[in-house]
Amino acid sequence: MNNKEKVKNLIDLRAQAKLGGGEKRIASQHAKGKFTARERIDMLLDEGSFEELDMFVTHRCNNFGLEKEKYLGDGVVTGHGTIDGRTVYVFAQDFTVFGGSLSETMAQKICKVMDMAMKNGCPVIGINDSGGARIQEGVTSLAGYAEIFERNILASGVIPQISAIFGPCAGGAVYSPALTDFIMMTEDNSYMFVTGPKVVKSVTGEDISTEDLGGADVHAGKSGVAHFKVENEEEGVLLIRKVLSYLPQNNLEDAPLVECSDPIDRLEDSLNEMIPDNPNHPYDMKKVIHTIVDDEEFVEVHRNYARNIIVGFARFNGVSTGIVANQPNFLAGVLDCDASRKAARFVRFCDAFNIPILTLVDVPGFLPGSGQEYAGIIAHGAKLLFAYGEATVPKVTVTLRKSYGGAHDVMSCKQLRGDFNYAWPTAEIAVMGAAGAIEVLEGRTLASINDQEEKAKFLAEKVAEYNDAFANPYQAAAYGYIDDVIEPRNTRFRVIRAFQALQTKKVVNPLKKHSNIPL
Repeated sequence: MNNKEKVKNLIDLRAQAKLGGGEKRIASQHAKGKFTARERIDMLLDEGSFEELDMFVTHRCNNFGLEKEKYLGDGVVTGHGTIDGRTVYVFAQDFTVFGGSLSETMAQKICKVMDMAMKNGCPVIGINDSGGARIQEGVTSLAGYAEIFERNILASGVIPQISAIFGPCAGGAVYSPALTDFIMMTEDNSYMFVTGPKVVKSVTGEDISTEDLGGADVHAGKSGVAHFKVENEEEGVLLIRKVLSYLPQNNLEDAPLVECSDPIDRLEDSLNEMIPDNPNHPYDMKKVIHTIVDDEEFVEVHRNYARNIIVGFARFNGVSTGIVANQPNFLAGVLDCDASRKAARFVRFCDAFNIPILTLVDVPGFLPGSGQEYAGIIAHGAKLLFAYGEATVPKVTVTLRKSYGGAHDVMSCKQLRGDFNYAWPTAEIAVMGAAGAIEVLEGRTLASINDQEEKAKFLAEKVAEYNDAFANPYQAAAYGYIDDVIEPRNTRFRVIRAFQALQTKKVVNPLKKHSNIPL
């Protein structure tokens, strides 16, 4: 074979590799409303930036006749490229090759790009579309999963890791996405579960569909496994690009600073009227968030899960910021097991990647009841407490209305090293609400009053007395636990100035191997 023929052979092999499992299987993938691995990568990365690695790798299995069927690339496309000019590493499982099932060589390809991402301090994005372990390979396939898991663990908190579930993800395959920072699922075409409907039926007798067991709605709304649910793959890749724009390349860098044309001293008079006069009436905390952030842009994480708390990314004067906020519009904004866990994980992510945290507080307490106690509300609430107390990034807290009891402590109070703690004049910072407090403080007196009208009058007087003393931010401000009481319409300006003052913050936690967060 002369040199010209060798070049032609290379070109032919590249064309063959790019067809994956062949045109028939590609057509089948398209018929399901799904893109191929390479199409997904092309949509995700900047045009023309993808550099593929290991295109000519094939499996090494000789069992069950598998040696007679080999495909270049062996079921996963790997490499690196750029998103908005910043380098990322990526792997995309190819369902057209053996259903995207994981082989020993597939795992080695994935591990190679993960190792390179760590070495170069760049995010890694995994696109999952796989039938699971390649059964013909037995334990080597399982070992391949474990190799990937170990790299997910070592990369955690060092480089951002994002998983897109654009098809099936079952059995051991689910644990790699679960170890990453964010999971995205598409409606209709994606699912995740440890054991499928058939196994569930045979073991427990439960008859359940694939969608009801592990679909996007289930994991985005009930289990909280998925952080984002998108309508289709096109929306999914755009959202990945958007999320990455708020993140640094690694834990030693800061997120990109974006030029801001939104005035930092923009006043919002609507905020002065945002809190209802009746303390039991709800309002939408998202309106507050959209009003104070740059250009009203807020990327919410876990939108459909634990809706009594809001977490997500925004910018203040171009600086990427994580926001945690109670949502009075849902369950009155109480903290429960799911909300505590959701917020704790987000706080720890922001702290790991040098992203400042703004906390907006309106919390009446923890959700009471045996259901919550049996589910471990003590441990889950402690997770959020731990996350805030451990975090060393700049932390600004604004209390809008209620901040009662243990929930006050948990929501980034001054004693958990909150840097600037502000309050609106509508804030109520106390051990509990007035009515409950008077029931405790004046219980004997109330029990001794037989006349209902007289009892109601006494109760009203004592509630008013308690409210005058405690249902305001000024007692906390008198102790220095609140740094300032601010006019609501000035919130954006005060928050930005606070974060500017914290740009050079340096806090180091005690030397340790690692903490023991109450999992």
